[in-house]
Amino acid sequence: MRLTILMAGAIAALTSATALPAQASSTAPVIGFSIDDLRVERWTRDRDYFVAAAEKMGATVNVQSADANEEKQVRQIENLIAKKVDAIVIVPFNSKVLTTTVAEAKKSGIKVISYDRLILNADIDAYISFDNVRVGQMQAEAVVKTVPKGNYFLLGGAPTDNNAKLLRAGQLKVIQPLVDKGDIKIVGEQWVPEWSPTNAMSIIENALTANQNKIDAVIASNDGTAGGAIPALAAQHLAGKGAVSGQDCELAAVKRVVDGTQTVTVYKPLKLIASEAAKLAVELVKGEKPAFNTKLNNDLKEVDTVLLTPTNITKDNVNLVVEDGFFTKEQVFGKQ
Repeated sequence: MRLTILMAGAIAALTSATALPAQASSTAPVIGFSIDDLRVERWTRDRDYFVAAAEKMGATVNVQSADANEEKQVRQIENLIAKKVDAIVIVPFNSKVLTTTVAEAKKSGIKVISYDRLILNADIDAYISFDNVRVGQMQAEAVVKTVPKGNYFLLGGAPTDNNAKLLRAGQLKVIQPLVDKGDIKIVGEQWVPEWSPTNAMSIIENALTANQNKIDAVIASNDGTAGGAIPALAAQHLAGKGAVSGQDCELAAVKRVVDGTQTVTVYKPLKLIASEAAKLAVELVKGEKPAFNTKLNNDLKEVDTVLLTPTNITKDNVNLVVEDGFFTKEQVFGKQ
């Protein structure tokens, strides 16, 4: 009899203990944040804004950086699954290799949110980003406004990043009609592995040699690749004489916009996307219905999506990043 009572008590205690995580999840979710590469300035800002927003909602965040290594990212996500987090927010290094890992997370009852880059062929719960096709259009529009005719080089992003393809689609929406018209000639196009500025510089150096320096515009898909292209142009005394695009609003890029060597950077308010992503993760864990505004196909399903609106930053409105508190006046313009 005594043994029966003890066993009943143990079972009750065990049931109570196993119920605690679910109860804790609804009031204090634990969120894993798996980031492509925290060595990139942009992602450190996303991390800080995300953690701050999540903590305000009572959540705890476990941040991991894959350091641009897909195998490392898979291991880190598997570790988060083993820790039984409530949700995992992922900035994928390689959008195509996480099918099995996401399936493992879902099997464990973990919500999975794709952040800024769409994870392909995986049963993710949600996606949040800026409208990357629109970003590509905005880049091309700013470049075409500056250089309406001439030789263009298309400097794409990482071939492993689905966003690189979306950006290119947006860019072509603007420039293809002008190519067909004969106003623009695309003298080269290349993807940049890992969005590497060093690789971008080498690509543009070779492109300049192949075209006898006759390149009037470089549609670079982000600020890092623009930062590689511009020194290559400068070495041939071409910096600031044509047009170069970018995106992410990195400080170095904003300074280049002020100096006139970069035509545009697309400002995607990182505090907005990070805060909305934290809110989205908490809502999904709590079983609430987030305010999605579209669906996007990731080659497996129509994914519930939140798309946010970006802003072009040129010399004409560069003060916006100061007014928003993204950078200080001293950071952008130096001491005056």
